[in-house]
Amino acid sequence: MNWKQTVSDLAEQSGISQNLSTRVAKLTEILEELAIEKYGDDFIQKLGRLPIESAKALDEGDEVRLKKLQKEMEGLSLNEIKEILRMYTMFFHLVNSLEQHEISRVNRSREFEETPESPRKESIAESVYRMKEDGYSFEEALDIFRQMDIQPTITAHPTEARRRSVLLKQQELASMISRLGDSDITPDEKIDLRREILNQLNLLLLTDEVRSERLSVEDEVENGLFYFTHSIWDSIPILYRDIRQAFDTYYDQRPEVPIILKYRSWIGSDRDGNPNVTSNVTWQTVLEQRRTVLNLYLDELNELRRYLSVSDKQAEVSKELEKSVKKDEKEFPLSERYQRRYKHEIYRRKVTHIMRKIEYLLNLLSEDKAEILSGSKKYEKKDFIEDLEIIKQSLVEHGLPGLSEQGRLEDLIIRAKTFGFHLSGLDIRQHSSLHEETVEELLAQANVIDNYGGLREDEKIDVLVKELSNPRPLSPIKSERSEVSNKVMTVFEEIRDMLSLNPDIFGSYIISMTHGISDMMEVMLIAKEVGLWSYAKGKVDSQLDVVPLFETIEDLDNSAELMEQMYEHDLYSKHLSSRDNFQEIMLGYSDSNKDGGYWMANWALDKAQYELGIVCREHKVDFRLFHGRGGTVGRGGGQSNQAIVAMPAVANNGRIRFTEQGEVISFRYMLSSITHRHLEQIVNAMATVTMAQYSESGGYLSGKEMEREIIEVIAETSMKAYRELIDDPEFWDWYSGITPIEHIGKLPIASRPVSRGSSDDMTFDTLRAIPWVFAWTQVRYNTPGWYGIAEGLEAAQQKNKNALEILQKWHKEWTFFHTVLNNSQREMARTHLPTSGLYNSESSQFHNKLTKRYGEAEKWMTSITGYDHILDHNKVIQNSIQFRNPFTYPMNFIQAELLKRWKKADSEDQKSQLTEVLFLNINGIAAAMQSTG
Repeated sequence: MNWKQTVSDLAEQSGISQNLSTRVAKLTEILEELAIEKYGDDFIQKLGRLPIESAKALDEGDEVRLKKLQKEMEGLSLNEIKEILRMYTMFFHLVNSLEQHEISRVNRSREFEETPESPRKESIAESVYRMKEDGYSFEEALDIFRQMDIQPTITAHPTEARRRSVLLKQQELASMISRLGDSDITPDEKIDLRREILNQLNLLLLTDEVRSERLSVEDEVENGLFYFTHSIWDSIPILYRDIRQAFDTYYDQRPEVPIILKYRSWIGSDRDGNPNVTSNVTWQTVLEQRRTVLNLYLDELNELRRYLSVSDKQAEVSKELEKSVKKDEKEFPLSERYQRRYKHEIYRRKVTHIMRKIEYLLNLLSEDKAEILSGSKKYEKKDFIEDLEIIKQSLVEHGLPGLSEQGRLEDLIIRAKTFGFHLSGLDIRQHSSLHEETVEELLAQANVIDNYGGLREDEKIDVLVKELSNPRPLSPIKSERSEVSNKVMTVFEEIRDMLSLNPDIFGSYIISMTHGISDMMEVMLIAKEVGLWSYAKGKVDSQLDVVPLFETIEDLDNSAELMEQMYEHDLYSKHLSSRDNFQEIMLGYSDSNKDGGYWMANWALDKAQYELGIVCREHKVDFRLFHGRGGTVGRGGGQSNQAIVAMPAVANNGRIRFTEQGEVISFRYMLSSITHRHLEQIVNAMATVTMAQYSESGGYLSGKEMEREIIEVIAETSMKAYRELIDDPEFWDWYSGITPIEHIGKLPIASRPVSRGSSDDMTFDTLRAIPWVFAWTQVRYNTPGWYGIAEGLEAAQQKNKNALEILQKWHKEWTFFHTVLNNSQREMARTHLPTSGLYNSESSQFHNKLTKRYGEAEKWMTSITGYDHILDHNKVIQNSIQFRNPFTYPMNFIQAELLKRWKKADSEDQKSQLTEVLFLNINGIAAAMQSTG
C-alpha cells in the first residue's frame, strides 16, 4: 500500500474534516513524489505499510506483528532510520500547519454566519451582547473594559523543538498547499505552485531539523521578536476595532476604548536557573526591543504619510497642529526637498517631522549607554502619542472624524499606547536563595551580623526591618563582591538604568520559591543598596513591584496567610502605598504539578486564588494574579480562556497575567488570524469574570462543607498516590531508563539548562518540570496529566456513597471541576499504553501500575461525564488523535530501538551518531503529539 492511500484511508476513518483531509492527501501526494525521486518506490511502500502494521500490532494486540516490527527496526541502519524519521517528521509538521490554516478557515466561516442576535461564541461581540442583555448601560459596559488589565507574558522556556527557519518554511508550505485547493487559480498557476511546493520541500529536507548548537539568549530574543513584529503587531488594532464595532452594534455608540492589553516578556531577562542571562544580555535585549519597535513605527508612519494626503487648500487645520509643526521645524528641521514637496500638505509634513524624531532615537542606540540614557529624554512615548493626537484632533475639528476614528492613524495610536518605545515590559526573575546569600554578604560586610542565613524567620525580619529603616548603605562603593552577590547586585543596577531609559521597559521583580516575608524584604534591601528603594520621614519610595512566586503545594497552601502578614506589616504596607497599593502575585503551575500531582496542584491553585482574592479585598489591596502556566495539561496548560472562566470569582478584578510558552507561542502567534482569535477569547473570558466578580464572590462550594470534604479527599489521596509512585526507590532508575530524558537534557533547543544540577547527574529533585513532562509525553504515558485520578475518586466514593452523583453534578455546574476534568481527559486520550509498553523490555511494576490505574481512571471519567469514551465531548481533538496515532507508532518503535542501541553503544563515535538520530526522533514525536513540555 502506498503512503498516500494509507493517509487517505486513515483520514476518512478518523473523521477529521473533509477540507483538512483533502489538503493532507494533497500534501502526501507531493511528499510521495519527492520521496520516490530521492529514495525509490520501495521506500514509499514502507512509509504506507508501517502505520497500518503498527496499528494492528498495538491497537489490535497482534503479538506476531509486534515482534516482526521490532525485528524490522533492529535490522534498519541509522541512515535508513533517519530517512524514515525525516519524512514522518516533515509530514507531521506540515499537517500541524495545515490544521492551523483549517482552524483559521473555520473561524472565518463562522464570522460570516454571525448576526447581532446570535454573535459568534467567545467573541468580543458576544461579551458586549451579554452586557446589553443583562441590562448594562453604555457606561457600565464600557466600565467593564476600563477595569481590564490583560498581560500575556512571552517566555523562552525550552519547549519549542523546531528551529525558526524550519517553522517559517512549514508555514509557507502549508499556505501554498491550502491554495492548491482554491477555485480561483488557473491550471498554469496550479502547475507553478506545485513546482514551488516541491522546491520548498526539497529545501526543507536539506535543512537541519535540530540545531547544531544550543540556542543562545540572543537567538531566543530574536525568535520572540518575530512574533511581536508580525501577528501580535497586526492583531492588536483589530482587537480594538472589534470592541468599537460591538458597542456600535449594541449601544449605537463608538467609544474611545481604553488600553486593555499589553505584553510582557521574560526573554533575555529571566535569570532563574539560567546563567546565560547576564546584565549585559538584558541591556542588549532592552535596546533590541526598542530598536525593533522604533523601526516598526517608521514603517507605519511612512504608510500614514501616504494616507494623509489632505491639502490645506481643501481643508483647514487646527492652530495646535500649525503651532506643533513650527516647533518641530526648529528642533527637527526637514530638508528643502520635503518642505517643497509638502508645502500645502501639513499633515504629511507633521508625520515627516515625527519620523525624524524616531530616526534620531534609532541613531542614538549606536551610542554608549550614558548617551542613550540622556538623549532618550528628548522624545518619549508621551510626546509621540501627543503628536499623533494633535493630528487626530485637527482631523476631527475640520470635518474628517472618519479618518481619525478608524484606519491607519487610529491603529498607530493604539499601537503607540500598547507598545510604547519598549515593545514589551521585561520582568526580572531570580531564585530566593541567591537573594539570601547576597544579603548575608552585605550584612557581614557592614559588620551587622555574620550568620544571617542561620537565623530564624522572625529574627531575619527584625534585622531586615532595622536595615531598611536605616538610610546608610550596607556596602561601601566599589567593595569586593562574591560571584553570586555580583550577579544579583548588577541586575538591580541594570534595572536602575532600564527605569531611567523608559519606566515601561521594566515590569516586575519576581522571586522564585518565595517561602516567607524575609524573601520579599531581602529584595527590598538589595534595591535600597542601589537607590531603587528608600525610607524617610515615615514614607517609602519604591521604584519596583516585588512579586512573590508560590510554586510548591506547601507554599500555595500558605500563600494567603503569608500575604496577609505582609499587608499587616507596617513597613511593607508603606512599601505598598508607594506602589499605589498594588500587589502582583505569581502562581506556579509547573512545579506545583511536579510536586503534588495533577489533581492536588489544580485544587491547591484554585484554593490559593480564592484565599488570595479574599485577603487582597479585605485589606483593600489592588492586585493582579500572574499565572505561570505551561503548554501541556501536566504543567497547567489548556485553553487560556477556559482557565480564566474557571477561576474563583473573588480572584477576578479585571487584571490578569499569564505565561505563553514554547510551542504554544508558535501555535497561537504564527498566524495573525489565530492570534486574533486567541486574544478575543481572552477578552471575552475576562469580560465574563469581571462582570461576575461581585455576584459570585462566595465560590461554588460556599456553604457546602460536605462537598468541600469530597474535593479535599480527592486532592489529598491523588497526591498520596502520585508521591508513592515517584518516591519509590526504584522509580527514578525506571523512568530515566525507559524515557529519552537523558537526550532531552542535551537537546539544543534553549539557552536554559533542563536541570538545576548537571545534565549528566539528573535526579527527580533537580529535573525541571518541562523536561519531566516532555519525557512522559514522548513515551505516551502522559502521567503528569492524569495519574492519581482513580485513587482520588475511589477515596471519594468510600467517603460518601453519593460521591458519583455529586461528581456528575459538579461536572455540569462547577466550571473549575469541569475544566480540570476535561483537560485531564485530553491527556488520557493522548496516552497510549500499548506504545508505552514498547519501552519496557521486561515486565515492569511501574508499567503494570500505570496500566491498571489508567483503566480505573477511564471508568471513572466516563461514569462522571456520561459519555461512552474519553473525549467524546470534543470530536475534533478526538478525531485528530485517532488520525495521528498510526503515523506516530512507527516513530515510537524506532525510538524504543534507538534507546536500546544507546545502552549497548561502547564508543563515543557510536553515541555521537545515535544522538543525532535520537534528536531527530524526539523532534518527530513532539511534532506528532503537538507537544513537548
